[in-house]
Amino acid sequence: MFESIKRLFTADTGESHPELDPHVAATALLVEAALADGIYADCEQEQIRAILSAAFSMSDEKAARVLDQAESLAETAVDHHSFTKVVKACLDKQERVALVEQLWRVALADGEKSPFEDAFIRRVTPLLAVGDRERVFARSRAEAHMRPR
Repeated sequence: MFESIKRLFTADTGESHPELDPHVAATALLVEAALADGIYADCEQEQIRAILSAAFSMSDEKAARVLDQAESLAETAVDHHSFTKVVKACLDKQERVALVEQLWRVALADGEKSPFEDAFIRRVTPLLAVGDRERVFARSRAEAHMRPR
């Protein structure tokens, strides 16, 4: 799964969407998932940092820079289309489904199931061209991953 998302960050997007770095676009969606319930908890931010480190082999400094940019963009975003457009152009279907799972991991990181976070992910999933069935399975995998072992 991390390999799929890792390719997003190594994809060449020079011509197709020069206005937005795909690293930042994907991270902005993760931040928006965390912000959907109105609370950006430290555990959600740490989950995003863990995703950046594990999936993309980013150094702590680079992850911090990408996260800072993504947080700024997410806080001022009017809609999700600019982010989903870049992500959709850079990832194949399987990779977009993996990103949806990461969105669920961020949303569930605080241990609460928020209807606002659920609604955000349900809204953004079609923009990523991921179906309801894949979204439900991605949530199940995220929930299974979040359970204590």
